Amino acid sequence: MSAVPDDRANSSRLPSGPLARAYHRLDLTLETVSIGLIVVAAMVAALQVFCRYVLNASLAWPEEVAQWLFSWAVFVGMAVLTGRDGHIAIGFLHRFIPRSMRPAHLFFIRTMMVSASVMLVVHGIDFMNRAMQVSPAMQWPLKYLFLAVPVGGVLNLVYLLRPVPATEGVSRKGGFVLPLAAMAAGIALYLAIRFGAHNLYGEGGSAIVLMIVALALIFLEVPIAYALAFGAFAAFAPLGNMMLVIVTQNMSSSLNSFTLLAIPFFIMAAAVMNAGGITTRLVDLATHLVGHFRGGLGQANVVTNVMLAGVSGSSTADASAIAKLIVPEMERRGYDRAFACALTSASSTLANLIPPGLGLIIYAALASVSVGALFVGTIVPGLLAAVALSAVVYLVSRARGYGGDRERSTGRERLTSLWYALPALLLPVLIVGGVRFGIFTATEAGAMAFLFAILCGAFIYRVLTLDNFTEALRESTADTVAVAIIIAAAAPFAWVLAFEQMPQKIAAGLSAVSDNRYVLLLLINLFLIFVGLFMEMIAAMVILVPILVPVVVAAGVDPLHFGIVLIINLVIGALTPPLGMLVFTTARVGKADVTAVFKAIMPFICALLVVLVLVTYVPQLTLLPIRWFGP
Repeated sequence: MSAVPDDRANSSRLPSGPLARAYHRLDLTLETVSIGLIVVAAMVAALQVFCRYVLNASLAWPEEVAQWLFSWAVFVGMAVLTGRDGHIAIGFLHRFIPRSMRPAHLFFIRTMMVSASVMLVVHGIDFMNRAMQVSPAMQWPLKYLFLAVPVGGVLNLVYLLRPVPATEGVSRKGGFVLPLAAMAAGIALYLAIRFGAHNLYGEGGSAIVLMIVALALIFLEVPIAYALAFGAFAAFAPLGNMMLVIVTQNMSSSLNSFTLLAIPFFIMAAAVMNAGGITTRLVDLATHLVGHFRGGLGQANVVTNVMLAGVSGSSTADASAIAKLIVPEMERRGYDRAFACALTSASSTLANLIPPGLGLIIYAALASVSVGALFVGTIVPGLLAAVALSAVVYLVSRARGYGGDRERSTGRERLTSLWYALPALLLPVLIVGGVRFGIFTATEAGAMAFLFAILCGAFIYRVLTLDNFTEALRESTADTVAVAIIIAAAAPFAWVLAFEQMPQKIAAGLSAVSDNRYVLLLLINLFLIFVGLFMEMIAAMVILVPILVPVVVAAGVDPLHFGIVLIINLVIGALTPPLGMLVFTTARVGKADVTAVFKAIMPFICALLVVLVLVTYVPQLTLLPIRWFGP
């Protein structure tokens, strides 16, 4: 998965002059707009909670307004990420491409992005002009909501004309020529597919065309959102304009969801918590609690991730934050750096296994199940994973002689650290308890978590400043857009699969192998582990959930139980080579050799596989808590 580079770092390599300054001003303007829209959406969601419980008068419009703001923020932010090469892509092939061939590879990627963007503009305008409805609460014409798609496409094209930095074998002159050539090639490709697809491959097999094109482009490192969008365009091109409108219709409608708003709110809350010193307080508390045990700092690493998981919901954010704080200290205390990074990678998976994990929220939106029920159902599996990781830390530390050299903290020291960490520890209770007892929705919980993080960082810990708050908003908005645009692009992908009845066909194929649901779950687990080797979690979810959920439901498996099984599989995939994004994250931040980290992480992967088997074949671990405490 690609990172989101800082445009200020890239600007030094871009051609200077009026054009560069114009792009820089445009970049800052659009970024500010995107950030502002999401922050206002959070304020609107929090306002609904305030009106409901303080004024005892719920408003009709906040959900609708927040959804519109979010949708526009995503499509505006999409263009900003395009300009920064910040979209999520599978970065596996690049390392094997000779340097002399990299300009050609970049040209190919740019061409596909141009073609997909032209599709968004042309068919987005077509869909907008066909929209005659108005929104329920505000009575706003929906065409202004759908306008976000073609506007985002136009802004994409503006950024795709931006000169390429003189790197990766591209000369300074080539940096100007390549975008122009890619623009021409992308437009030509759009026209060729639009008017020649009927003769090339006809109207049959839309799903096959979609799968082949989209997956091939993903493997070739085209950003996932663009690969999915272009795949849907290629699948529907032979069917005419009316069917092509479905692509942009599904993309815009998919973000018009109040549930999905929980994603930016929790991502913002996590970023502000890290900037506001909450993570540091949790590390301090964990060290005082378990630091004196065998492998004490390793145990503190696991405990910190348990506590932070209930706050952030983002594995990548937790991996980066903990690697900065704990890995250097572990090395100073005699732990192998690769082991410290491996442990941090494995422990950061808990962010998606303990509520409010973003994976849980995304699955709930894709599978149309209760977020609150998933939050309750994953508590036991998440804690089982933490115990399994802690056991590995103990065994490895005992074998290698790690830890055991730190004195036990006094009761006073523990109480003091607990007191300072208490505001952060109250947040998971606020989130899960509030959702469980119907005080607010998961989205409203995310908005309240964001406000709570600001209050803690600014007024309790007094670490949050205007500068680090602004930087936290920049990072969290980029992360939000990168995730949300994939979800939007996956909506027409899912529609095509449903249109072609792919879930039913896959179900029939699996049933031919075995009609036993336990064998079916085993086959799906093996398949998901294989997928996790090559595909990032969010991309895999948006592609596979629409296919697999109908299959397992038909076999008698509860979709809530299956959702947790699927997420455990995919977070394990974030640790396995060759993709292993959590390993790459901690290795980069912790300055460790990636190969050594992959080797050191194998015992932790084995422990998580044991938890996966338990959760898969003992569904009561997830379903009983839901039955007892769920909404």
